[in-house]
Amino acid sequence: MKTIGIALSVIAAALAVTTARAATNLVVIGNYFFRPTNITIAVGDTVLWSNAVAATTIHDSTSTNAAMPWASGDLTTTRRTFALRFTNAGYFPYICARHVLNGSHPEQTGTVTVVAANLPPSVSLTNPPHLARFRAPADIQLKAVASDPDGSVTNVQFFINSGLLGHATVAPYVFTVSNLAAGNYAFTARAVDNAGAAATSAPVNVSVLTNALLLAPERLPDGAFRFTVSGVASQSYALEFSSNLLHWSALHTNVAPANLFNVTDSTATNVLERFYRMRQNL
Repeated sequence: MKTIGIALSVIAAALAVTTARAATNLVVIGNYFFRPTNITIAVGDTVLWSNAVAATTIHDSTSTNAAMPWASGDLTTTRRTFALRFTNAGYFPYICARHVLNGSHPEQTGTVTVVAANLPPSVSLTNPPHLARFRAPADIQLKAVASDPDGSVTNVQFFINSGLLGHATVAPYVFTVSNLAAGNYAFTARAVDNAGAAATSAPVNVSVLTNALLLAPERLPDGAFRFTVSGVASQSYALEFSSNLLHWSALHTNVAPANLFNVTDSTATNVLERFYRMRQNL
């Protein structure tokens, strides 16, 4: 059993690198058994048989299924392992021919069951458009398209900023979110197929906009004029001023660092009267 442990550690290190779509499955050959005796793998996977007692006993892996015959030949210290990739689904029994056929150890048998892998569905949001802008409060219809290459889509869930909004079970996959307040939102859709595999769409980012409020006006000691803007963080606002409420000039364009932020008009030091507005491009 010490020899088996050493062989297992060597093989495990060799199997550390596998592809995302296929796996290599280790079957250890001992005296007189295959471990695991029965193994289930996916189409495209590989089985690697390793004789862990090659220094003392020769073994092999030989198919008894005529649909997929294989014979590893003797596995010894010179050639300890045998690998075989399974490309079709099915049930494939095998034996150690060296010991089963001579009747010395008829129990040394094993099976490989190969099942078709379940491919995940695909899903994408087709509405709203990425970076769309809406006026608050907003009603937004979410639409998704989803398909499954080897089954059927059973459910499409809709999320806003990672929170579940609702779901649709039949195409067209639609959900309407209502009364959205001003803010920045990320929508995603998640499709689940009939075998439980799932996939999530790329996010669609939108802005729900509203005009900013100007609060707490204050004349500073140096004559500049300051006030607080109540808006939405990360959205852009254009500060404009006028002397007669008819003609407006741009003063600043601000990307709001927070929902509340301060703006100072340093050009107002010698102005007795000035009107301000904060405009959002709706």
